Amino acid sequence: MFVTPAYAEEVPAEGQTHTETGVPGEAGHGGGVFPPFDQTTYPSQLLWLVITFGLFYVLMQKVIVPRVGGILENRHDRIAQDLDEASRLKSEADAAIETYERELSAAKAKAGQIASSARDAAKAKADADRAAVEAELAGKLAAAETRIADIKAKAFAEVDTIAVDTVGAIVEQLIGAKATAADIKAAVSAAAKQGA
Repeated sequence: MFVTPAYAEEVPAEGQTHTETGVPGEAGHGGGVFPPFDQTTYPSQLLWLVITFGLFYVLMQKVIVPRVGGILENRHDRIAQDLDEASRLKSEADAAIETYERELSAAKAKAGQIASSARDAAKAKADADRAAVEAELAGKLAAAETRIADIKAKAFAEVDTIAVDTVGAIVEQLIGAKATAADIKAAVSAAAKQGA
């Protein structure tokens, strides 16, 4: 069994007035139409709809649309500026690349000229060094030939003396007597003329 607590309110009977609200019992629960669909309230609902729509339209036209339009215009201007800046930077980059390529080809040409002149200078120096070495060798060869000729001349001069001494010793051994130096020189000279 269900027991109602002592503090629970009792629902007033029909025709009695509710003690806290002052509304007769069942008066708030009438069987009427839902208020928005009540045809008697249509004119006031339409009036408030027109007023609300008008205020909303004015708010949109005066506040929201200008702000959104300003934002869109600012973005459009910023995008246009960015595109202009990008095209300017691209043209500067293209000019810098063209200048770089031009300077690079000029540097290559200059490097070729420097290499050619260095090669020519090295060849000329090598030719000059070779000529100097050849001249030095020719001088040494001439000096050596002169010394050889001097040594040869001295040797031939001493050959006569050696020949005279040798012939004198041979004659003395063979004959047992000494020949005169003049006789021996005349005999050696005559023998040298016959051999030549």
